[in-house]
Amino acid sequence: MGKKLLLILILFTPFFGFAQSLEADNYESEFIWGVNKNTAGGLIGGVVARKSKRLTDRMYQSFGLELMNVKHERELRVTSYQGGGQFIYGKSNYLYAIRLQYGRELVLFRKAPDQGVEIKAIGAIGPSIGLLTPYYVSYFANNTDYDLSYAPYSDQDFSTIYGSGRIFQGLFESQLRIGANLKAALSFELGSQKSHVTGFEVGFLLDAYAGEIELMPAYDNSSVFPTAFITLFYGRRR
Repeated sequence: MGKKLLLILILFTPFFGFAQSLEADNYESEFIWGVNKNTAGGLIGGVVARKSKRLTDRMYQSFGLELMNVKHERELRVTSYQGGGQFIYGKSNYLYAIRLQYGRELVLFRKAPDQGVEIKAIGAIGPSIGLLTPYYVSYFANNTDYDLSYAPYSDQDFSTIYGSGRIFQGLFESQLRIGANLKAALSFELGSQKSHVTGFEVGFLLDAYAGEIELMPAYDNSSVFPTAFITLFYGRRR
């Protein structure tokens, strides 16, 4: 009996050590930031940041911030007849979304120290603040005037438009739109160092506002924006 017990202890000692290593890899807090690509954004949809704090061995609470540019699904960039500038024909407003989020992170698989992948299920909810910003275009006021003018796009003749306006032009003319957002995602952390985090997050987000958001008057507009997304992130933990 004693020999059998000794054999069992010898066989399972590595597993006990591995379990202790996993426990030692627990962290108290984490801060990440990253860039987002989603189905309602451009090449880069926006930027994100999130602070997480440990509640239990596998549960963390999080506070997040997202800054996104939300586009209409019918947006199409065209080339001007007046020198090759580009603009979005028919667009009247940008929607810049500022999302605050409170959530929970559940560790599904915890990686071993310095190796493996940690997988977390993430759920979050919070308020959204939308900035509805006029979309400016540059145009020639008449056929003999070669000085560019700038104005919010409305019914300008296509042939007179030169291109889009200046970056962030019209931002101080924005109207506020209040709403809420709900997110569900999976996070895959790939970092090989205990104090640094790299990885990606994939999931779905629903952004909804109190009234219709007019982005392109010629098409149907909505107050609800469902999106699928992927976020590449980097951060630190302790």
